[in-house]
Amino acid sequence: MLQELENDSLQELVSSDDVVVVQYSASWCGNCRIMKPKFKKLAAENDNVSFVIVDAEKFPESRKLANVNNLPTFAAFKNGKLINQVQTNKIDGLVDLIHEVTSN
Repeated sequence: MLQELENDSLQELVSSDDVVVVQYSASWCGNCRIMKPKFKKLAAENDNVSFVIVDAEKFPESRKLANVNNLPTFAAFKNGKLINQVQTNKIDGLVDLIHEVTSN
């Protein structure tokens, strides 16, 4: 499942879904735009994971959940807790993050 956050409610989503992978991005971020289609492709390939795109500029409370200070940042949550995060513009780093959160 893939969704773009419409309001600052990531905490609710993270608490209600078992595994959530988040792309924190911004409209001005070139690397974010490059990673977005790759993120969407991975969402289509991983039915058991919720994928969420969060505009880090619009939703500061959601941004705080992963202490985002650089974009793009990808964060993996499991059972409501932050497992790990990676700041990357390479798909390999994102794939590794997804494997880390889904392997247990």
